[in-house]
Order: sequence, then structure tokens, then C-alpha cells
Amino acid sequence: MNPIPDNVRRRRQRPRRSGTIVVLTVFMMVVLFAALAFAIDLGVVFTAQTEMQRTADSAAIAGAWNLLEQELEAPAAFQKTAPVYNTAVQFASFNPVLNAAPQLGDGDVTIGRIDDLADREAAIDTSPVNHYNAVEVRVRRNQDRNGELPLFFARVMGFESVASDLSAMAGYYGAFSGFRTPSDGSNLGILPIALDQNTWDNLVVNKIGTDNFSWNPDTKQVESGSDGILEVNLYPQGVGLPGNRGTVDIGSSGNSTADIKRQILEGISPEDLAHHGGKLEFVNGVLPLNGDTGISAAVKDQLNQIKGSPRCIPVFSSASGNGNNANFTIVKFVGVRILEVQLTGKMSSKRVMVQPAGTIIRGGIPNTGTNHTEFVYSPVVLAR
Repeated sequence: MNPIPDNVRRRRQRPRRSGTIVVLTVFMMVVLFAALAFAIDLGVVFTAQTEMQRTADSAAIAGAWNLLEQELEAPAAFQKTAPVYNTAVQFASFNPVLNAAPQLGDGDVTIGRIDDLADREAAIDTSPVNHYNAVEVRVRRNQDRNGELPLFFARVMGFESVASDLSAMAGYYGAFSGFRTPSDGSNLGILPIALDQNTWDNLVVNKIGTDNFSWNPDTKQVESGSDGILEVNLYPQGVGLPGNRGTVDIGSSGNSTADIKRQILEGISPEDLAHHGGKLEFVNGVLPLNGDTGISAAVKDQLNQIKGSPRCIPVFSSASGNGNNANFTIVKFVGVRILEVQLTGKMSSKRVMVQPAGTIIRGGIPNTGTNHTEFVYSPVVLAR
């Protein structure tokens, strides 16, 4: 009888392990499926929260624009909160979360004022003594509002849903210490035509002016007749500066009539601002500017082209010198709308009639202290 070789004997003595591999494989598949289920549920929650944030952002921005539109239409009046709330609710319904439009209720829309929108910790002041400029919208998915976010595979572990609560705040600025080149490189809607401070203060404070024209917001046209907003003549009859009729140099000191025409139609360019260090900013309450060639019939066509469109103009407290050598001390920028242009005929009949008008401008330098603007606002921004 032949003996069994050692190598064959060792093979016969090895344990059979195929069953162990199967058990290990099943265990690993369970772990993998559990991880996959967790990833799917996590993805659903992440998607829902992204949609909730989008909903809060859009509702807050829309509500803030409603506030700003009310401010533009009637700068001296307090805004109505009901249209703001309704606008926020409407835009929330336009942005569904997991295919369901979220409902906003009591405490989900806060309307008030924040002086520094960059302060992420600032609370909205809802007292009615202030003009409002901010809207905060809260979108909730919990047992009290809209239902919790559903889970699917996590239910085997006893978790059927999860709550989520997200918010956004949007607003606009209405107080500035000057203007810089906008971040998008666009021009500033500023006219290089200055008005004296006494005339402006008499208009807005003492209510001294005429009321022969009105702006129709529906037809976007200037019409004859009273609208309750007084007007003043931007063509200065009493500046007392021979050779200069109230225009200022914003840009090169060699600005010509061609430059004034361009700036009337297109605004102040980044190249113009570069001559002032990239910004027009008040220092110790004043901004000195040189005089320019003056208002004349040469620019009447350009002024007529922007009739009805809001623009910013500088207001000066004092002026000295002659012609291009004149010096103006600017103390504020204000928003106006041109209603009539008459620059031919007798000197006494020349006029550029303007009325105060809310003006949106990019590039404003926000200021929480002394305000150097009136009727001037930034576009709505998403603050947080």
C-alpha cells in the first residue's frame, strides 16, 4: 500500500471556508446598502434645504423690492406692510420645496429697518417710527408649518422625517457718504449739474416751488397738471458766477460740452471717476468740485432725452470763481426727475424744471452716520 504524500495530506486537512466568505459578503452588502440608503436620505434633505434657501432668498428679495418701489413712489410716506407680506408669500409659492409650495404664516415674514445690512448679527427694528428697508423671510418644514422633510430608508431605524428651518434677509440702503465705481463697472446715474442748497431746502423743507407738471407712472410720460410734488428750476438764475451756469467737473478738468452731453445720456463713467481717485466721497461733510462750461442750449436735446428718468444731482452750499475756474462746495446728492427743458429765448425764460424723485443708483458708499443723500437708494441686495 502506497503512503499518502505529505502535500496531499496537508490539502485534505485544510478547513473549508466557503461559508465564511458568503457570510462576510452578505454582511458587507448590508453595510453598503445601509450607507447607500443614508446617502439617498441625506441627498433628499440637502436638496430640500437648498430649495428652502432659494425660496427664502427669492421671497425676501421680492418683498424688499416692494418696499423700495413704495419708497420710490412716495419717499415721504411710510410704506404699507401688507403688500410686502403678500409679495413675499407669492414668491414663496413660485419656488416649491420637494414639489410642494411652502406656506408662510405668522412670524415668517419680518418687515423693518436695518441701518447696516453688512452686520449679519443686527436685528430688524420693526418700530413704526422708521422707514423700513429690510425684509426677513423664514421658511420652515416642521410639524407646525409645511410638515417635516420625509425620510425613506432611515425609517427602518425609526427615523421617518427631519425638521428644517432656514431664513434670508434682503434690503436696500438709503444713506450714503458718496459714490464709487460700481462693482459691475457700469456708469453712475449722476448729472454734472449742481443746484444751490437754499433752493433745494426751500423746495423740500419749506415747500416753495411750482406744481405745473406731473409724472404718469403708467404711461411713463411727463404730463401737464399738478401731482402734488413741487418743482424747481435747475437752470440757476442767481448763482452769481459769470461764465458758469451751475455745471461741475466730474472727470477731467478739461471737460467740454461733449463730455457734459455724454454724461447726461450715459452717466459718470469709471474713467471719469478715476480723475477723483475712483470715487466721489464727502470728507468732513464736503466734496469740492470745479466748475465746467455751464448749461446751454447745446445740451437741451440730451436733457430732453432723459426727461422723466430719475437722476442724481449735486447740491452745493457755496460757489466762487468764474467759468471753468469756479469752485463748488458740494454738500449732498439728491434724486430728481426732469420735467421740462427750455434753454432758448430770453434769459428769464430759460429753465430746466425738476422735482424730487426716488432714484436707484449703484456704487453708493453706505453710511450709517451722517447722510449726504436724499431720495437716493441702492438696488436691493441679499444681506444674509
